[in-house]
Amino acid sequence: MSAARDDGIERRAPASRPPATGFSFGLKGALRLVLAGLMAMAALMALLPRAAHAHEMSMAEMQVRETAPGEFIWQWTASEKRAADEVLTPQWPEGCKAEGLNLHCGKEGLRGSFAMEGVGKQYSAALVKVFWLDGQSRVYTLTAGQPSVQLFGSAEDQRGWGEIARAYTVLGVEHILAGVDHLMFVIGLLFLVGFRRRLLWTITAFTAAHSLTLGMSALGWLALRPPPVEATIALSIVLVAGEALHQRQTLARRWPALVAFLFGLVHGLGFAGALREIGLPQQHLMVALLSFNVGVEIGQLLTVGLCWGLWWVARRWPAAARLRTGLLYAIGAAAAYWSWARVAAILA
Repeated sequence: MSAARDDGIERRAPASRPPATGFSFGLKGALRLVLAGLMAMAALMALLPRAAHAHEMSMAEMQVRETAPGEFIWQWTASEKRAADEVLTPQWPEGCKAEGLNLHCGKEGLRGSFAMEGVGKQYSAALVKVFWLDGQSRVYTLTAGQPSVQLFGSAEDQRGWGEIARAYTVLGVEHILAGVDHLMFVIGLLFLVGFRRRLLWTITAFTAAHSLTLGMSALGWLALRPPPVEATIALSIVLVAGEALHQRQTLARRWPALVAFLFGLVHGLGFAGALREIGLPQQHLMVALLSFNVGVEIGQLLTVGLCWGLWWVARRWPAAARLRTGLLYAIGAAAAYWSWARVAAILA
């Protein structure tokens, strides 16, 4: 019985083929994957021009600095695409009046609802760094799901734990759904394992691993430079896509949960890098960290659920097996390109 009629994803190995040991998908396999998927890679590169940093949200950065009580200057300091002031418009709290790059807030200070019009279109997030007169600073992240924040006139975060939990859950969902490489790894695991009982253990292992390193990194117990982490994430996708393409009973096929756990440790460091950019409130720190992780899991489960729905619809479609192969080549080719770009960035 073919894979499309069995579970829609995984193909059974022919009985006459002797089982192999270890990871059979080495450098030669990766090169074959790149060559065979060259056209798919070109299409993906056109669609994803920021492929070398696929798991990062596209961000624009703004600085607001208090120069005297109630008086501020502000400016855009970094942007990845079009000039931020062309597509993003800050909506200052009531009582604040902007004159060019000067902001006058009076005796009430920078207090009230602050929003960013246009966020979620050209930029998935706007990072606003506020430097107060007393030397303290705060970082606020505005996204399409959370286009406004509450300012309290100082660096002190007066939000309750419920508000923080909601905000960081939304940020976690947005990050995983915007993280193309993380989603590709999860989809690669689905192709490798299929919708079978052991998929539960595989996804659980991936979740446990990235939750572990996300927490350790966010709390400052573990620190690694982002470039090697990003390169390893891309290589993990190449390996999983390659293992899903062939039918040999390698370690990845016999113990997919182990592979998911080991690479999940690295993916957790990628999540932690995004969380460092967003910032964590000192008050209710653990609530924010847990909520962000819950948001990541919600986004991951949404992806698995969508893939299951697509499989259920196409499971009796004879061309599903051919489509499966094409998708795996496209995923592996794109990940191979990211690997090359990220390793080159390290060497440079």
